[in-house]
Amino acid sequence: MLTDTIARQGEWLFRWRSYILLSFIPLGIYAISTHEPIEANFGEIADRAWEIFCIALAFVGLGIRMLTIGHTPRGTSGRNTKEQVAETLNTTGMYSITRNPLYLGNAITYMAMALLTQSLYFTLVMALFLVIYLERIIATEERFLANKFGEEYRAWTARVPVFFPKFSLWTPPALSFSMRNVLRREYSGFFAIIAAAVAINYAHEALGEGDTRIGAFWIAFFLFGATVYVVLRSLKKHTDVLTVEGR
Repeated sequence: MLTDTIARQGEWLFRWRSYILLSFIPLGIYAISTHEPIEANFGEIADRAWEIFCIALAFVGLGIRMLTIGHTPRGTSGRNTKEQVAETLNTTGMYSITRNPLYLGNAITYMAMALLTQSLYFTLVMALFLVIYLERIIATEERFLANKFGEEYRAWTARVPVFFPKFSLWTPPALSFSMRNVLRREYSGFFAIIAAAVAINYAHEALGEGDTRIGAFWIAFFLFGATVYVVLRSLKKHTDVLTVEGR
């Protein structure tokens, strides 16, 4: 059946989801190889405002992930790729208003980076890809969760929307917020946003305008992100500072 085909495709996408977006790099390079259209048509101030907006939007997506991860127990909402894992069913906090808050956060971040390229066709391609991509991964996860949790899961899906939040359904999280858990699990996403923003800006200037210099702000922005990444990764790998029991 079509639903089975979609679910099988979702299994493959789920397994390789960390690498699939790399296939967009060649298209992205082509998209940013021209002069920035906002700066060309509206001036440098408008261009800077657009960059700030896109970067802020990307961090909104990360913030949704952080709010979700900060309240979830161990064995759920992970970065596993080989198989589906869910020791318990999350139904409170962010999971009370949308069944897929992590994918919602990811989608906002990806679209923010696409918008930062200032390429209409690249943004549209990214949006179309995300619809197909997320539909299949979510279908796979739903089949797994329905088989594991049965009526409890079906009752939850009957009232909570699959993707776009319904804020009136908000239920306080069952667990307190753990910043250490967030820092341990989301530092790579934080740095990825900064690195991508710096790379897109530099590529626009170098490929579109022939200016290979990089501004002091962007250097400082990148070094800040890299420092945070190295420190948090070291703490995670070599200490128990970020370890939280049950998270």
